[in-house]
Amino acid sequence: MPVISKLLIAGRGEIALRIMRTARELDIATVAVFSDPDTDAPFVAAADEAVHLPGAAPAQTYLRGEAIIAAARATGAQAIHPGYGFLSENAGFAHACAQAGLIFVGPTPEAIEAMGSKIRAKELMAAAGIPVLPGVAIPVGERRPGGGAGDSGLGGVAAGIGYPLLVKAAYGGGGRGMRIVTSPDELAEAVASASREAASAFRDGTVFLERFVERPRHIEVQIVGDSHGNVAHLFERECSIQRRYQKIIEEAPSPAVDDRLRGKLTAAAVAAGRAIGYLGAGTVEFVLDASGGFHFLEMNTRLQGVHPVTEMVTGLDLVAVQLAIAEGQPLPPAVTQARISGHAVEARLYAEDPGAGYQPATGTIHRFTAGGLPGVRVDAGVTAGSVVTPHYDPLLAKIIAHGPTRDAACRRLAAAVARAQVHGVTTNRDLLAGVLREPEFRAGDIDTGYLDRHDPAKLGAPADGEAVALHAAAAALAGQARRRAAAPLLPGLPSGWRNVPNEDQVAAYTCGREQIEVRYRVGRSGVRVAVDGQPLAVDAVHRASPGEVDFTVGGIRRRVSVHRVGAADYVDSALGASVLTELDRFPVPDALAEPGSLLAPMPGTVVRVAVTPGEQVAAGAPVVVIEAMKMEHTIRAPEPGVVTHVGVSVGQAVDTGTQIVRVGPLAQGSQEPQGSPHE
Repeated sequence: MPVISKLLIAGRGEIALRIMRTARELDIATVAVFSDPDTDAPFVAAADEAVHLPGAAPAQTYLRGEAIIAAARATGAQAIHPGYGFLSENAGFAHACAQAGLIFVGPTPEAIEAMGSKIRAKELMAAAGIPVLPGVAIPVGERRPGGGAGDSGLGGVAAGIGYPLLVKAAYGGGGRGMRIVTSPDELAEAVASASREAASAFRDGTVFLERFVERPRHIEVQIVGDSHGNVAHLFERECSIQRRYQKIIEEAPSPAVDDRLRGKLTAAAVAAGRAIGYLGAGTVEFVLDASGGFHFLEMNTRLQGVHPVTEMVTGLDLVAVQLAIAEGQPLPPAVTQARISGHAVEARLYAEDPGAGYQPATGTIHRFTAGGLPGVRVDAGVTAGSVVTPHYDPLLAKIIAHGPTRDAACRRLAAAVARAQVHGVTTNRDLLAGVLREPEFRAGDIDTGYLDRHDPAKLGAPADGEAVALHAAAAALAGQARRRAAAPLLPGLPSGWRNVPNEDQVAAYTCGREQIEVRYRVGRSGVRVAVDGQPLAVDAVHRASPGEVDFTVGGIRRRVSVHRVGAADYVDSALGASVLTELDRFPVPDALAEPGSLLAPMPGTVVRVAVTPGEQVAAGAPVVVIEAMKMEHTIRAPEPGVVTHVGVSVGQAVDTGTQIVRVGPLAQGSQEPQGSPHE
């Protein structure tokens, strides 16, 4: 049997670090490959050796199979672990590894090919007796809109399935190239957009239509197979909490699955693995309807990012299992006789803004702390100083909690997520904590439409007005301490103290779209603070330093952490977190943006311009589509008007704040244009 002593990892971020952790425990040396933006990334520093792949975009770097194989040869690695994305489900890459005499830590190329097309996969599963949803493929270039049941265009094809339906990419996953369509009017644009996104992410724009199950649960089963013909399951996972068809909270086992249903699901998953002679770790995904019926969705021929919850309820290390299988070992009894112990829940921490349609965020992380609680595991790909770029998926970390019951695991995870400090980029932290504490979720009453029914702005509400006022007061007192430390007067005097005070000291901040003014005075009789003209009952300031304020407000003692970066104060307390940007007391007026300007909300590449100068647009009409972090983001007209200027073209790279389109008011007497925001 082959022995792996050096392993090249063809992934990045938390994926690479997770694999390195197990490799190190098994005395296997590791090799990382990295792009230009990842030069200083934690996973590069953690590897024993690293090879540079010049460039930034995935197509230039992590998707260049020949360059990765060359790196393995140059470093003497015997095996390549493809990670969870990029080339992990690329049959051509698996073939190339074999031809180069390298072990591919994953399934055979034939298994990848069999499941690579979701259309072909459904045909194979149906032949194996596994329930599948009805659907039909739409070839690349098919764009014919409309039509009735007898029409030969898209409308006719869709009529045979019925609405609502899903448009899905035939290749790849992660929610890319997927659209829900509720009426014939939306179909053509949904197919075109999904195909475009699929071609960009997976190099194949083939999509298919599939019946949409109302209020479905997304249930998946972990399977493993060895080279001795054994295929086993490691139970199911619930992955129904999704945004943009991508999972953000997952758990094992599913609260909707009893022993009887578990037996059926796992038997179907094992049958799927045996049907294609599966080798390694893989996931069979199902959609579960309200009656308990299930249908095959797809098979991921790789280890998935959600695997930690399975590890925590079984006590197994799935990367170690993968490596043992790759070395030719049979599945051990710990796998074939695995049992469920307790419950595990995972939350995916993303650099994104849930309140702005989950737009990905970029920037430098100035502080990153998470975990530290019993039963909590953190798989992070970033640390303080890491730069989040627009080139890759915005996942920062996965936080996983295990407990004896589902309620215990949810409580632990909510506490860990709420206490995480991620300064420098906007994240979905508050949304995750809000979901984990929400009554319907805690009752297990969930499905894939959960976030459509629950307003992310309310679930992920940041610190309330009272908390923000307290945080602003703490920021002002910390700022005074910081200035005094930089220019000390007399030791022993309290921060902000004045011998003959004339007027209050003033600090002004912005917090989101709000502006906050803090007036404070420190004297012999104590501290007086007012926020936006409202007195704050500060009973005592026990300590005020640049990094922490310990004070009693309204009879309650609070310790507030203040982390200053530039003009921004990142403030954390038991009440939540706030980002307060201090305003210059003597600002220089900036030139105002031209009225009607629509600006790029993020860095990205223009993939579609939907309007021309002089065109009338309805409120909500798409004007430009930008691709960022492998996803398409549609910029829409905020109100009816006339396009007076188009400042971008297809293929153009734009930065945040770039003027893309200017929309002027309709001329008096003009009829407001009609149209659907989904067109």
